[in-house]
Amino acid sequence: MITLTRKTKREDDDYLNQNQTKRVSVRDKLLVKEVQEMETTLPSTCAIKFIDPHKLHEFYLIVTPDEGFWEGGKFYFHVYITDDYNMSPPTVKCETKLWHPNITEDGDICLSLLRQNSIDGLGWAPTRRLKDVIWGLNSLFTDLLNFDDPLNITAAEQYGRDREAFKTKVREYIALYTPS
Repeated sequence: MITLTRKTKREDDDYLNQNQTKRVSVRDKLLVKEVQEMETTLPSTCAIKFIDPHKLHEFYLIVTPDEGFWEGGKFYFHVYITDDYNMSPPTVKCETKLWHPNITEDGDICLSLLRQNSIDGLGWAPTRRLKDVIWGLNSLFTDLLNFDDPLNITAAEQYGRDREAFKTKVREYIALYTPS
């Protein structure tokens, strides 16, 4: 015969055991699949470095352009995926100082894909994936380079006035701030 005390103790033990098992978040479930996909479709000019291999929600993207103004540079982007991923985009910051019309010297990035709501309709959507973010960041150095809608207005204006001076400043920044 089960006594009330024994039954209560069993229920307490069951409750503790249930709460000790960690639940895997939706974000982490998505990331397991997306990180594999991202690594297999990585552009040749990109590399991924995880801060902690057990935390797929935070990593560095290293972009090394092989053409254009930033050829020979090495640019580090810190990517952090929030708990509400894939309903909201990852947070991305450029950690390498550079002279670019769509990236400020402080590392803020103008890329529609990284915005929850964007005027052009190309912003974040739950159907987007990490590989889209990687390709978008990589393309800021080639075909998504936009001098008409700049975040760094001074860089865009310099490009409009004197392309050689712009190119010289880009090369100076690469020499000063690109890690070896």
